[in-house]
Amino acid sequence: MLKLLAIFLNVAGVAALYFGGVPYTTKDSVLQIGSLKAEASMKRKLEIPPEVGAGAVALGTVLLLVPRGRKG
Repeated sequence: MLKLLAIFLNVAGVAALYFGGVPYTTKDSVLQIGSLKAEASMKRKLEIPPEVGAGAVALGTVLLLVPRGRKG
């Protein structure tokens, strides 16, 4: 389970570093007169700082490389 989390952190961190954020589109109502309605689609981007991406990659790498001993 921990290995899966480490792989996810590495993949998400590299994606955050490569893309720099998550793009999304919002629709806003700009004019409404009676039943007539005008909407505008706006493209936006949720910025992810490079430090967060690098931290995710570092944490994922540490989780993959540090051996875990089991006490039995």
